[in-house]
Amino acid sequence: MILVMKKKLYRSRVDRVFAGLCGGVAEYFDVDSSLIRIFYLFITIFGAVIPGLLVYLLGILVVPAKPLGERVHEHTTQDL
Repeated sequence: MILVMKKKLYRSRVDRVFAGLCGGVAEYFDVDSSLIRIFYLFITIFGAVIPGLLVYLLGILVVPAKPLGERVHEHTTQDL
């Protein structure tokens, strides 16, 4: 039997600048949130500003915040 854990996309409650959307995407894909923020900013500025902002606002409305009971995976000195 194969046990499969399904990952869910949540807005981060810890790694947030505005609403935690980029932090949540970074947690989902297991990458640094700074990379997600730089990528989003680059695409928004050089692509189309208004659609980029609308996508972000839509993401805030659609993606739920991480439930308070779930464990937050943070790197500590004990993990290293």
